[in-house]
Amino acid sequence: MSLKELTAWITAEFQKNYGRVPRWIAAAPGRVNVIGEHTDYNDGFVLPMAIELYTIMAGDKRPDGKGIITFRSTSQQHETVVDLSAPMKPASPKWGNYPRGIVAGFLARGINPGGLDVLLHSTVPLGSGLSSSAALEVAAATLLEAVTGKTIDPVEKALLAQKASHDFANVPCGIMDQFISAFGREGHLLLLDCRTLKTELVPMTDTSVEFLIINTNVTHELGSREYSKRRGECEEAAKILGVKALRDATSDQLEKAKAKLSDVVYRRARHVIGEIERTVHAAEGIRRSNWPTVGQLMYASHYALRDDYEVSCKELDLVVAIAEDLRYRGGVYGCRMTGGGFGGCCVALVKTDAAESISKKIAAAYKAETGIQAAIFSSRPAAGATILKS
Repeated sequence: MSLKELTAWITAEFQKNYGRVPRWIAAAPGRVNVIGEHTDYNDGFVLPMAIELYTIMAGDKRPDGKGIITFRSTSQQHETVVDLSAPMKPASPKWGNYPRGIVAGFLARGINPGGLDVLLHSTVPLGSGLSSSAALEVAAATLLEAVTGKTIDPVEKALLAQKASHDFANVPCGIMDQFISAFGREGHLLLLDCRTLKTELVPMTDTSVEFLIINTNVTHELGSREYSKRRGECEEAAKILGVKALRDATSDQLEKAKAKLSDVVYRRARHVIGEIERTVHAAEGIRRSNWPTVGQLMYASHYALRDDYEVSCKELDLVVAIAEDLRYRGGVYGCRMTGGGFGGCCVALVKTDAAESISKKIAAAYKAETGIQAAIFSSRPAAGATILKS
């Protein structure tokens, strides 16, 4: 559904749940990272875009005047109740700790929204690597901005949302997801410097191309353990190379120090250093609508993630192989895994007029090989967080 359709739908659902029309409505998008994987905690660059899937929230003041916020989800059985007069700490249900952390962040800034009834709905698939949690956080923050009339600087809002993940949901995430959800602009990608938090909008004005997001519907239970290992290996490489972070190392430095590194640590560093370079080059390629170059950088990213960083899996590799078989004559410029790895999604740069046929071909070939039905959708760069009714 478009944002206009979602607004009408959530209005009707709110009325069903609470018996009245909502006073405020806000939304925030999920995201896909086009390139720049595992560079964030190495102080590098990432190039995400907001996608046309959203978390939308509708709210109204409680008629009883109590200082309680009730978050009710259309997809979760248990609602989240936040008592504004009680100490803020994590509680059940787990999903509710994301908006609970947002409320805590507002209260810490001296902004009390008062009692509310809130209904939320998300079209961002859960657990798919498309950042449904950041969309939830940023949507909650944007709704509270509408309620209170207090606008928070987008950088501060993204950091507030990250802190909610860290302190309330116990998720030690980076900053990319919250930044793109807050800063996204229709028709643009976002080049984010993860060291300085400087952002640069990268226009994608050529409507002859778009991105396909292919959800493998597979998750291998390796992610958190392997993530910590990769971080440690990168820190070891940076220490041996004598730099603050791998952002500061060059390929020449790495090659000269190769004998000092174990094979595994060398390959981890080779991916990160190369990926930072690929990300900057891809941003320039998108500015120039140089789609063959952007596509080749995406393939190179996937191969490095598969071989050097070892965070891919057979299902992700299969999707990339299917896309590569189609090549640009079949409408595909490039494809890579996106997200932390070990399952989740791939992202493909495709010709707009061939997107539907490409989706069918990838879905059919993937199901024939795995027996799993992939979920595939297309998206242009979407708008970031927005107040839809105030």
